[in-house]
Amino acid sequence: PTDNGEVTVLPAGRHEFPFTFQLPETLATSFEGKHGSVRYWVKAKLHRPWSTVKKVKKEFTVIEPIDINTPALLAPQAGAKEKLARAWYCNRGLVSVTAKIDRKGYTPGEVIPIFAEIDNGTNRAVVPKAAIIQTQTFIARGTKKQKSLVVTSIVGDSIAAGKREVWHGRALKIPPVGPSILQCRIIQVEYSLKVCVEIPGTSKLLLELPLVIGTIPLHPFGSRTSSVSSQYSINLDWLSTIPEQPEAPPEYSAVVSNPEAEHSLAPPCRSELDGVLEGPFFAYIQEFRFRPPPLY
Repeated sequence: PTDNGEVTVLPAGRHEFPFTFQLPETLATSFEGKHGSVRYWVKAKLHRPWSTVKKVKKEFTVIEPIDINTPALLAPQAGAKEKLARAWYCNRGLVSVTAKIDRKGYTPGEVIPIFAEIDNGTNRAVVPKAAIIQTQTFIARGTKKQKSLVVTSIVGDSIAAGKREVWHGRALKIPPVGPSILQCRIIQVEYSLKVCVEIPGTSKLLLELPLVIGTIPLHPFGSRTSSVSSQYSINLDWLSTIPEQPEAPPEYSAVVSNPEAEHSLAPPCRSELDGVLEGPFFAYIQEFRFRPPPLY
């Protein structure tokens, strides 16, 4: 039936009816998570007299745009932490770490240069590490569940007792992960950069810096009046030292101490990957698989 109530009889054969839908301006990015998902699809029904209704459904992917060229996401992130190493109630010395990154927002395929200083005031060697952590938060009926995943990580050189290690922009490349989901009422996907120091006989020293993974990369001539490098005197020697083949990450369980996270940080098996590759979000991953990192 048409809008005015008239019935149109279609002759036998193939008929096509073009249509469009205007999507709302704010839709959460398509996502498949541990305890929930965000999915979109179009449904069509064919009603026939004296016969069953024919139905068809087609999924599609939505990517909520996140432009990292905003003051909040271009702001440098920095922090400092220290921990007193103890063993059998004896003071073994102080370990401290300071770290900063040039901005909060990045896109998949970019390299995050990490600037850090690690002071080992103990009498034993310590090992610094860095990782990008994805935290999935699911909210329903007043309860909340979270799942943490290590998406990539690096291990620094062992620091001898009484020595200091300096990272002049240690490179950590972002793999093809989904963007942050921050405005959805029931599902959130957040990222952070964690710099930790393994201290023998003591729990890890952990420093966390927030990240936002966006979809619109840094403009080569962005809105900033001056570069972050000039403002913060950042050493960019790391650009000429980034290896073509990134080093293999450590065992994930060695990076995150959360028991739930440790249980879930093993590389996915083939059966799990098959489900991901067939999902609606695979198109987004493919988009970034062969893209070079944006220019700084």
